[in-house]
Amino acid sequence: MTNTALLGDKTVKRIGFGAMQLAGPGVFGPPKDPEAAKAVLKRALELGIDHIDTSQFYGPDVVNQLIHDALYPYPDNLRLVTKVGARRDDSGAWLPAQTPAELRAGVEDNLCTLELERVDLVNLRLMDEDDSEGRLAEQLGALSDLQREGKLDLIGISNASVETVKKALDLVPVACVQNEFSVVNRGGEALLDLCEEHKLAFVPFFPLGSAFTGGPAQLAADPAVAEVATRHGVSASQIALAWLLHRSERILLIPGTSSVKHLEENIAAGEVALDAQDLARLDQATPLPRPLSVAEH
Repeated sequence: MTNTALLGDKTVKRIGFGAMQLAGPGVFGPPKDPEAAKAVLKRALELGIDHIDTSQFYGPDVVNQLIHDALYPYPDNLRLVTKVGARRDDSGAWLPAQTPAELRAGVEDNLCTLELERVDLVNLRLMDEDDSEGRLAEQLGALSDLQREGKLDLIGISNASVETVKKALDLVPVACVQNEFSVVNRGGEALLDLCEEHKLAFVPFFPLGSAFTGGPAQLAADPAVAEVATRHGVSASQIALAWLLHRSERILLIPGTSSVKHLEENIAAGEVALDAQDLARLDQATPLPRPLSVAEH
């Protein structure tokens, strides 16, 4: 099992950090303890993390500002990845921001808050996949224009079906796909196969199950996951992350947390070596129902 993988043309460590949980409850407003959130980010770099996933609509503005305050000026090897396609209203609701103008504004806002001239990768986060009017071409065209202008390096796509990713591949060079996938939610197997075929990075969101529906606790309650975790003397979450790393060398992880302790546990999952017996047992994990909405990622 390799420790690094390609994100487009960039070599990164396979365990990165998803910054979403650094915002307040519901990914809205500031955290209770901003200094603790910044400590998590600083510890992530101390542990060698070189890939952080964020978005302007986390907060909104809050998480990007925390990243800037904690880490700027950024190390040369740090890859900052963001996503556009959504916005928040005053109550914290998640709303689409899918027009070319909104996508451009989203990229510009990320650049401003992070204080960057160019972001390493921008994911188009789809809110629906109705392409009857050719919206996907317009959306990816807007990101391609920004790429030519030097404001982003790579383009990814998030929350997309196999057919949508195939369409995207015909329109622009795609560096990665972000979709829901975990040991207890394997609905993305066909999409992962497509990423392997085209040598794309596959970045699962909710790798421990949905943070909004008690994912880690559900993992720990699964008999198969619990049995393998006990055998290795590690947590159920570490087993779930290790399973993803073993599943495909194209998988890059961005587990999120607001706790330094959990961050350290997540990184340690990279040292868990699963054997054939473990993998066979984990194939018996009980699939969890898909959340009603996965807008919040």
